[in-house]
Amino acid sequence: MLNARRSLLASAATVMIPLLLLAEERVDLSMVGRIKAEAFDNSKVMDHMFYLTDVHGPRLAGSPGYKEAGDWVVSRFKEYGLANAKEEKWGPFGRGWACKHYEGHMVEPQYSPLIGFPLAWTAGTEGTISGEPILVIILTEKDFEKYKGKLKGKMILSQPLKEIAFNTTSLGRRYTDAELSSEALAPEPGARPFGGGRPPAFGNGPIPTDPEARRKMMEERRNFQEKVSTFYKDEGALILLSYGYNGDGGTVFAGSGGAYDPKKPIALASVALTPEHYNRMVRLIQHKIPVKLEFNIRNEFYTDNMDSFNVTGEIPGSSKKDEVVMIGAHLDSWQGGTGATDNAAGSAVMIEAMRILKTLNVKMDRTVRIGLWGGEEEGLLGSKAYVKEHFGDPQTMKLTAEQPKLAAYFNFDNGTGKIRGVYLQNNDMVRPIFEAWLKPFQDLGASTLSIRNTGGTDHLSFDAVGLPGFQFIQEPMEYSTRTHHSNMDVYDRIQAGDLMQASAIIASFVYNAATRPEMLPRKTLPKPQPKREEKKEDDKKPQPTAG
Repeated sequence: MLNARRSLLASAATVMIPLLLLAEERVDLSMVGRIKAEAFDNSKVMDHMFYLTDVHGPRLAGSPGYKEAGDWVVSRFKEYGLANAKEEKWGPFGRGWACKHYEGHMVEPQYSPLIGFPLAWTAGTEGTISGEPILVIILTEKDFEKYKGKLKGKMILSQPLKEIAFNTTSLGRRYTDAELSSEALAPEPGARPFGGGRPPAFGNGPIPTDPEARRKMMEERRNFQEKVSTFYKDEGALILLSYGYNGDGGTVFAGSGGAYDPKKPIALASVALTPEHYNRMVRLIQHKIPVKLEFNIRNEFYTDNMDSFNVTGEIPGSSKKDEVVMIGAHLDSWQGGTGATDNAAGSAVMIEAMRILKTLNVKMDRTVRIGLWGGEEEGLLGSKAYVKEHFGDPQTMKLTAEQPKLAAYFNFDNGTGKIRGVYLQNNDMVRPIFEAWLKPFQDLGASTLSIRNTGGTDHLSFDAVGLPGFQFIQEPMEYSTRTHHSNMDVYDRIQAGDLMQASAIIASFVYNAATRPEMLPRKTLPKPQPKREEKKEDDKKPQPTAG
């Protein structure tokens, strides 16, 4: 009987060990309550959104809009009392670009305005141009011969007719319980390393999951597209027309059509149109009915200062002020809309988290720093430059004196959706910590922890040099179906309540990380990573299917 009792006590003690470990992670619920009250009752997050989108959007890297947005952020940081508010230059980035005027019309056989927008880093039209469209499909270098001598003075329709499916489901959605349960499961060994969706389609097939094969295919595709663009210019074409990545119903998904590298030639004037308008022209041509188009596009290039910058600010710590907790989001956007869900939403949430902590006059041991990154859309350029300067070089894994002092980095960059949990980035040691931190927000829908990596945004720059960097799990909403890199990425697609919830959770995470006795546990330091060509945005986070 005595042995049985001892065995029972031993079993009970074994069961209690993980509970005690979890209990050791103290959470100041009084402070969480104060943070929630400020975030929900006195929110300024939509005011931040207004200035970042309606006033200072879009914010293409290198454009005047980006600089104006950066200046506004610095002034807002100072207004809230943040220390060391500044624009930290990095670079060189390349030539800036902005669209100053766009008109597109079908004149014959009937008049119709054309919904669309110019592609970034492409030329303007030098006034109004008019001409006939011609359907040109070039898939291989052999196709060049078909069109030699036939394109002078023509307007190129560069994609085949797009089949537009009838939508029977909503473009927007939230995660179901089943989907979150699936996201919380570890991936099967050998599976694709990044969670959050399948690879986007590419050309005539999917992008390979093998990183090296993927990189090679993307490089070959870019080189071929440069040859096609050069061919159109040499043949005397007037303008290049497409329907971008995807879309319908007036939504156009598109980004760059040229190069920000000043060593490369300026690309032919290019416009992405809504597929319905594009398809009409293709059908008319197929029926041999004459079509006449007019465009007037004024694009400006900027080469005086080809550096870019990140915007940073701080709340100084007390007893451990040399240790830092960082939060961040990217400030830049594409040009079709005003960059609302990608990623003014993230920037507004992070500004709001800093405002909440400053307004509550919270005393924190560690310094809290915000970084709003430039050049993310061109390959995480701003955050990579910041990490290399402050923490270490992933190519050599030579680290700075600041690297051991960063407690954590938290990122927000998947649209307007509320936070449902955290990607642990393969760091199981933080699981019990984040479980405790999320518990006060379970009634707001945030409880899922996924061991998976998630790719395509700025936390990867920190993870690459062994720092604990994390991206939150967010509701998908309309991100891939309506707003991601589209002309509908605007203020009106933002869900205010979701951003308020996110602001409260992030402010709480920051407070916990900045007052926790120990820094967050780290994974093993990565091996040095060989240099590779910077990836374009098309090789980043999950996107709409390519055309």
